[in-house]
Amino acid sequence: MFELLITMLERLGIIVAIAFILTRLKFFRGMIYQDELNRRQKLVAIVFFGFFGIIGTYTGLSLNTESLQFNRWASDLTSDEALANSRVIGVVLAGLLGGYKVGLGAGLIAGIHRFTLGGFTAFSCGFASIIAGYISGYFYKKNKHIKLSTAFIIAATAEALQMLVILLFSQPFEKAWALVEIIGIPMIVANGLGCTLFLMIIKSVINEGERVGAVQAQKTLRIADKTLAYLRHGLNQETAHEVCHIIQDEIKATAVAMTNTTKILAHVGQGHDHHRTQMPIQTQITLNVINKGEIVIANKKMIQCRSEDCPLGAAVIAPLKRRDETIGTLKFYFRYEKEITPVVTELISGLSALLSNQLEIAEADKAFQLAKEAEIKVLQAQINPHFLFNTLNTILSLVRSDPTKARKLLVSLSHFLRQNMSVTTQNIITLEHELRHVKAYLEIEETRFVDKLKVFYQIDEGTLHQRIPPLTLQPIVENAIKHGIKERNGNSQVIISIQKGNNHVHVSIEDNGIGMSEERAKEICVTPIKSSNGNGVALYNVNRRLMMLFGEKSGLNIKSEINKGTEIAFTIPLSEVV
Repeated sequence: MFELLITMLERLGIIVAIAFILTRLKFFRGMIYQDELNRRQKLVAIVFFGFFGIIGTYTGLSLNTESLQFNRWASDLTSDEALANSRVIGVVLAGLLGGYKVGLGAGLIAGIHRFTLGGFTAFSCGFASIIAGYISGYFYKKNKHIKLSTAFIIAATAEALQMLVILLFSQPFEKAWALVEIIGIPMIVANGLGCTLFLMIIKSVINEGERVGAVQAQKTLRIADKTLAYLRHGLNQETAHEVCHIIQDEIKATAVAMTNTTKILAHVGQGHDHHRTQMPIQTQITLNVINKGEIVIANKKMIQCRSEDCPLGAAVIAPLKRRDETIGTLKFYFRYEKEITPVVTELISGLSALLSNQLEIAEADKAFQLAKEAEIKVLQAQINPHFLFNTLNTILSLVRSDPTKARKLLVSLSHFLRQNMSVTTQNIITLEHELRHVKAYLEIEETRFVDKLKVFYQIDEGTLHQRIPPLTLQPIVENAIKHGIKERNGNSQVIISIQKGNNHVHVSIEDNGIGMSEERAKEICVTPIKSSNGNGVALYNVNRRLMMLFGEKSGLNIKSEINKGTEIAFTIPLSEVV
């Protein structure tokens, strides 16, 4: 009995080989991960595991119940012979991994085959194979993910049931009993261990593949996180150098390089003494990648390095694209071609796609910034013609009646225009600069509306170094002037307040003009409004630029009541503008 157990355990090496092969088959991976197999997958599984059971039969040992001698390989059996085999492993696995239909189908194939071999246990063993497939399929329903201990118990139980069927149906009973005494325990133990070993190998190989994938994903995410800050500035020599350093630290390649379409932007690692930055692209294989936009694996001959002592013996060259147009390459160098495994190639392909996406994001970001600058230009164009028209009319009316006042107004206008030109060439300015611009504007308006307008300033001097987009206060103040004076004969006032809070600066412009409805106040910030006095577009643009720079919490807050006045306020965070 012990010798039989050892012999059967030795032959489990065949099970190990089959398990390893299975991990490479697509349909088998589908059985592992899918909750339900389709009809074609079930048919393939039935045939495969059925033949797996047949292999288990042929690798068994035939036992002559008269002489009690074993034949080490199974063949056609006489009426005195029976088999000690591992057929039940294939059948049980079919049921555990594919369900009762797959288990039953595999059991029929393996059982019918066993019946054709003959022997006095032919019917019993064939029938027991079918039962084993059905029973194991029942456990598939209960447990989607089979534990190793469960697999051992099910396989051992199926083999024990086979021993029981042999005792019930095989004749004469004395032969059946003698057979079960000899092969019962070895087959129960060996087949239980064989089923467990099979699943253990499957899980180990698949888990290892998942672990490698997880490591790749972690590397890719780290590289994405570290390189994003640099590639936001586009593809140039400085950003390429930093990105190559980051990638080389993570991937551990012999060298990493980046090029644009004409020259080397960066080369980090071995070979940097002759693969220098700013040199024209030296190899035809790199130019081919740029032209075709496809990843290429190059050996030493294809690299065509001009230095005979170059340590770089192989490379993977991947395209960097922007809107499907190749704008450069990402190159990974290795000492030997055999270092370039499929895993490495897949990782490099993923990295090139990731960096390409980051470059596209950088371009979109740049377009976004240009759009913000364009909004400032639109805002200025909206302000200048209207303001100049009113101011020049006032100057013309004063030239004869009050030349001194006309000259003073002209000086103020000149000062305002200089301020206006300077702010439109910048993306962000200090509150102090913006306030000077507003004061220049108000000097003109106070001259135009003498004795009608009073302006009050409530300024915290500690806030003036904070930064805001240019042309933020002036449109709001202009809006207040129009509403504060247009419908009033006098006693018009505007209050400009800039105060420091705990973690923000609060800015408000308040007037005592005609006011507006609550619906109108909400509408101004949501969409540009066509208006006879032009305030809708200006305030909408100011609101958008504040939110784009500081977030939604910094948008304009408008409070207004009809015939009582309007207050327009916003806050800017201290931490983001210092």
